[in-house]
Amino acid sequence: MDKNMQWKVAVILLSVLAAIYFLSPVQGHKINKGLDLQGGMHLILGVETEEAVDATLDRMVDEFQDVLGDRGIDYIFVDRADDTLEVETLDTSGVNDIEQLIEREYSGVLNVDTAGSNRLVLSLTDQEIQRIKASAIDQSLETIRNRIDEFGVAEPTIQREGKERILIQLPGLKDTKRAISLIGKTARLEFKLVDDTTSLDRALQGDIPMDAEILYQKDSITGKKQPLLLKKRVLLTGDTINDARVSYDQFNSPYVHMTFDPRGSRIFETVTGKYVKKRMAIVLDDTVYSAPTIQERISGGRAQISGRFSLEEAKDLAIVLRAGALPAPVTIMENRTVGPSLGQDSIDKGLKSIIVGGILVVIFMILYYRLAGLVANLALVLNLLFIMAALSGLNATLTLPGIAGIILTIGMAVDANVIIFERIREELRAGKTVMSAVDGGYSKAFSTILDANVTTLIAAFVLFQFGTGPVKGFAVTLCLGIIASMFTAIFVTRVIFDLFTARREMVELSI
Repeated sequence: MDKNMQWKVAVILLSVLAAIYFLSPVQGHKINKGLDLQGGMHLILGVETEEAVDATLDRMVDEFQDVLGDRGIDYIFVDRADDTLEVETLDTSGVNDIEQLIEREYSGVLNVDTAGSNRLVLSLTDQEIQRIKASAIDQSLETIRNRIDEFGVAEPTIQREGKERILIQLPGLKDTKRAISLIGKTARLEFKLVDDTTSLDRALQGDIPMDAEILYQKDSITGKKQPLLLKKRVLLTGDTINDARVSYDQFNSPYVHMTFDPRGSRIFETVTGKYVKKRMAIVLDDTVYSAPTIQERISGGRAQISGRFSLEEAKDLAIVLRAGALPAPVTIMENRTVGPSLGQDSIDKGLKSIIVGGILVVIFMILYYRLAGLVANLALVLNLLFIMAALSGLNATLTLPGIAGIILTIGMAVDANVIIFERIREELRAGKTVMSAVDGGYSKAFSTILDANVTTLIAAFVLFQFGTGPVKGFAVTLCLGIIASMFTAIFVTRVIFDLFTARREMVELSI
């Protein structure tokens, strides 16, 4: 055996050994089963993008007050009215200053209308509203993906569907109630001051100051909700949280320990220094978790949320705080749970179709091409081995359409050998020797096989790029199958024929 043949045989043997390794249980990789095979949860969420627009307007009230103060522009008030912001200035010069400010710094973001000599009405432009809505969808996708990744679901499908919907598929998930709670929680964390200067009883009767609101704190002992009067102004938000972990207090009760990023640390230190002896409420999704009194300036950017959580509640709260808040609430439009019995039935039928199809192909190749058919069948077995090993090595998800892709690959792999064998037959009929016929057959069939497989590979890439979860499963197995079939049908079978013809000068070939 010459050196050229030695390295070819070595490549095949190493490929087979690598495939066996990736299919063995010791290496830690496995083939994950998709939602249609092992069951799980199928969700379609609707993102309430209008809420994101409302939240932006609320934030702009405080932002615009700060901007006007920084620019030295005198004003009487900045307040929100429905879908607009109203600004009242001391005189017309203030109106002119604000108009110039908006033209300079808020061009394309705010529209300006006058409502009197010293009053302006500001509204978001259509372009900005569309940007906010699109950003809300994108941020929701990323936030939900981060939460699910920390939840520990293997190979989830999370993608946009339509304009304002998100498709989520969680294969193998059993605790659906906890998953829905984790995914759908807005997790908007805010720090606000408790208003101790106003009578809570009067506020409960409807006499609420314009800058205050009533929220409720659940009593950890009695379970009753206790009202609290809070300032509307948000001192700090969860956007500045760098990390959130579960810790335990002296009574071994879990709580959530938070660490702020540098910006959040500076704000938290300033706020706690400014409001010493005041109560600061920690609010999550409009529910007060705690309202401790600030005893001194707190540096280091650390805070905690306590509330007699169970360990699971504390873990889930830490997950949503780490992943970040949803920019807008989400509603469940569709919720389906797929049972594992359907998946097992699908697996059984899929395996049966692969076995039956494989046996029929093997029988046909032996009857029609005899010894050459045995070579093609060996290549077919290696093809399946390489596909399954690649799926395992990539930790890919096998879906029912993916099984269909494997079955299609069986036919395509044999098809390449059929083209090669027919070309070899033509060469033999022309009176060429076996070695020349094999060489000519492979040379003439190569371009045809390559063109067919490349076009199919392009189609598979398109399916993977734009398809949903099950369709992607089909595209993955099809791509792997095409690559494997090209290797086995062209390279492996050619090496086998060369080994036969190199040992002895064959007078005729059983084909």
